[in-house]
Amino acid sequence: MSPERHIIHCDADCFYASVEMRDDPSLIGRPLAIGGEAKGRGVVATCNYEARKFGVRSAMPMAYARRLCPGILSMRPNMEKYREVSRQMQDIFYRYTDVIEPLSLDEAFLDVSQQVNQGAYDSAAAIAELIRQEIKAELGITVSAGVAHNKFIAKVASDWKKPNGLTVISQAEQGDFVAALGVNKIYGVGKVTEQKLLSMGITHCYQLKDYDLEFLQAKFGSFGRRLYDLCRGNDYRPVERSRRRKSLSVEHTFASDLPDLAACFEQIPGLLEGLHKRLSALDDSYVISKPFVKLKFHDFSSTTVEKQSAHYSLEAYQQLISEAFERSFQPVRLLGLGVRFQEPQTEDPQSDLFA
Repeated sequence: MSPERHIIHCDADCFYASVEMRDDPSLIGRPLAIGGEAKGRGVVATCNYEARKFGVRSAMPMAYARRLCPGILSMRPNMEKYREVSRQMQDIFYRYTDVIEPLSLDEAFLDVSQQVNQGAYDSAAAIAELIRQEIKAELGITVSAGVAHNKFIAKVASDWKKPNGLTVISQAEQGDFVAALGVNKIYGVGKVTEQKLLSMGITHCYQLKDYDLEFLQAKFGSFGRRLYDLCRGNDYRPVERSRRRKSLSVEHTFASDLPDLAACFEQIPGLLEGLHKRLSALDDSYVISKPFVKLKFHDFSSTTVEKQSAHYSLEAYQQLISEAFERSFQPVRLLGLGVRFQEPQTEDPQSDLFA
């Protein structure tokens, strides 16, 4: 019998708008859309939940959004900032698993089967909740998550209790859960396929299950196989790793700011122990190239200091933290220790010339 799969789908809530509200609290509670100019052909990239109450949606022309919600605030997207927050989110994911498949800046699949099956954590739900808590504490935004035994159900579940929700679908529950879904929830069903299904009187997955594979393949071609499997809650796709880990870190946001350098030094042993534990779980192909530290200060500014070295130690991190602290001389609200890894060597060093 193959090991049980445990999949998490994480999806940040109204990502661009949440980042802007985090950085400017005066925007909280006001309808906000991120996107292009209303005067041209700009569209809404995303909007907050206050705007959604008026019917504003992603991909809607900004001019139409203004007609639906005359008081809406609009902002041009700051993609550089959003990419940085996305990278920070992925760094948190990597604390728990290396098997990560990002779908966009604000959502990703995580396979935590090994961590759960080997007893490192009680359940995938426990990991998902830790991730949500750490993203909220460290990045100031909320993430909704779905937990299931395959990608399809996990993705649908992550949208179930938005915003800031966690939905867990066990194997015993997944049959009834999927049966009650509208067919438009099936991955790949767009407006054309949905209309074709509706013309057949099929609105929900429990109705689609009445049709055998041969009929669906005759009616929908190769897509018939997906319809047949997913309406039964069967999804065999693996979580596809998109990249190799480039760094590993441990961070902690303190309930009370650390007032001085001595207080920062007191936190190093505990963080270093956590870093060593996470490093010990990696295979031998990961070779350290630089230790680094990250400090976030009382005013929410942050700085990172690193040093070229194959070793990490208490003394090395004391030196790096001293240098980082001298850049601001403010109380510290977040302290992180980490390492960066060497790029793996290719067999043919000239192959990079043609990449």
